[in-house]
Amino acid sequence: MNAKRRDRIGAAWGVLAWAIGLGMFFPVLWMVLTAFKQEGDAYTDPPKLLFTPTLDQFSAVLDSGIGTTLLNSAFATIVSTILVLALGIPAAFALSLRPIRRTRDALMFFIGTKMLPIVAAIVPLYVIVGDIGLLDNIWALVILYTGMNLPIAVWMMRSFFLEVPGELLEAAGMDGAGTLTAVREVIAPLVSPGIAATALICVIFSWNEFFFAVNLTAVQAQTIPVYLVGFITGEGLYWARLSAAAVLTALPVVLAGWLAQNKLVRGLSFGAIK
Repeated sequence: MNAKRRDRIGAAWGVLAWAIGLGMFFPVLWMVLTAFKQEGDAYTDPPKLLFTPTLDQFSAVLDSGIGTTLLNSAFATIVSTILVLALGIPAAFALSLRPIRRTRDALMFFIGTKMLPIVAAIVPLYVIVGDIGLLDNIWALVILYTGMNLPIAVWMMRSFFLEVPGELLEAAGMDGAGTLTAVREVIAPLVSPGIAATALICVIFSWNEFFFAVNLTAVQAQTIPVYLVGFITGEGLYWARLSAAAVLTALPVVLAGWLAQNKLVRGLSFGAIK
């Protein structure tokens, strides 16, 4: 195959990749455009491409009490992610650089907890949460989100720890550093991209979680996914207002991903190149 033909094939693959990417991004673009429309403009057939942008839908959403649900989602997401990292990093370290007996069994137990369908566990969870007085309480979601994300975090962090040479721990020990000091001063900086990638994935999963929230909360602990369902009424859908609420909902996660993009890319490719 000559160089010219390879260039043509590469260009064709590039065009195809751009077409697929734009096709996947188009629904997001349409949601953003619809958020700046009046309800009448959002319902037109064919769709109205030329319109006068307005912030009325965003004002209506902000006035409808979305702030409380955003705070609930932020609290449950941030606290559960911190707990996942606090529990998952030591566990991943023990299963990688300081392996324990029957490590494989421990790993299979972690991942096995993800095999149970959530719908099969919701009834006993509802009874337990009700008995301990945590129905419609944000701490119930914090506990469940921590348990939901911990197995994934352990598996991810273990793969990152396995890429760290064990000799580093030995060298730190010879210099008089204890295990905690070695992990904090030597290992953690090396796997910080992996920690960032794991944290961001936990944030996304917790922020978007709907099933636990809709069954275990009502008013006080309502999260943003449950709030969005309120725009589906017997009168129909409020497309423009729903789009505005969806934009506000997606914005925190998009910003978090943008701020952590460098570490995220490094973390997801950690150990890919030897």
